[in-house]
Amino acid sequence: MSKTDGEREMGKGQTTDAREMKAADASDANAAATDGQNQLIGNETENTARIVGEARRLSPVMGDDETRREMTRRSRRGFLVGGVAAIAAFGGWRWLKSSADADGIPYPLRRAHEFNEQLSRTYFGRERLTQTFPPAPTRIPRVNGDIGLSGDFDLATWQLRVTGLPGDASELRLTLDDIRALSRVELTTELKCIEGWSDLGHWAGTRFADFAARYVPTTRSGYVSLETPDGGYYVGLDIESALHPQTLLCYEMGGQPLTPEHGAPLRLYIPVKYGIKSLKRIGTIRFTNERPADFWAERGYDWYSGH
Repeated sequence: MSKTDGEREMGKGQTTDAREMKAADASDANAAATDGQNQLIGNETENTARIVGEARRLSPVMGDDETRREMTRRSRRGFLVGGVAAIAAFGGWRWLKSSADADGIPYPLRRAHEFNEQLSRTYFGRERLTQTFPPAPTRIPRVNGDIGLSGDFDLATWQLRVTGLPGDASELRLTLDDIRALSRVELTTELKCIEGWSDLGHWAGTRFADFAARYVPTTRSGYVSLETPDGGYYVGLDIESALHPQTLLCYEMGGQPLTPEHGAPLRLYIPVKYGIKSLKRIGTIRFTNERPADFWAERGYDWYSGH
């Protein structure tokens, strides 16, 4: 055999060996990949899954009988937890119902109202004004409630009665012209109802603070009570809220005199409190050092009613 033939035979042998080595390597790689997949996919004895690139172990596959037992166990536990929660809720309700009353409602609820009042008082101040909007002279809030607006009211003979005055004066009797003679203020703000709705309105009248400065200049009362002429509706205010710069004795709404359903001839408007405090058709204003009665507070609502 020539040298050339020998070299050719040697080259063929090397090529065959290289091919066999590559095939062996590929076979090993496929086997490793298969083993890895089996390890990740798992079987009945080792159940795993690939989640965002991580192999995580799942719970073992359960048979039908074991699945039924597990569902029964969890259902029983859920029933027991729900039963305990229901019993606790019923017990809490019974406790509230059996608690001593305070101003017409169970004591715990009254304490919750008092906490809300203290929180509101903490953030209250003359400089804390409710949001105002560009003048909208025709805006009139919806009518909501007519308690204290008896049908036999005579607008022509109405007078505002003011009591609790300092000194020798027992009371004042004022007409609407007396109120109109005070500085006029207009506001476009939201009337917020305790029921959850609000309505934009344009209000005109005089500040309660200007009224008090003119007719009750030396009072140091801590509260103010307002009542309709028939006594059917009444509200109580702390003096700080009554003297707030946005609290009005209002005689116009939407650019027009008040209508009977909105409290003609004179009503209170106090935007820093819910609408239940904005009494319609004022008959009496009384200054006092004792917290006055309040219609809705006697029926379970917050006496302060700030927001």
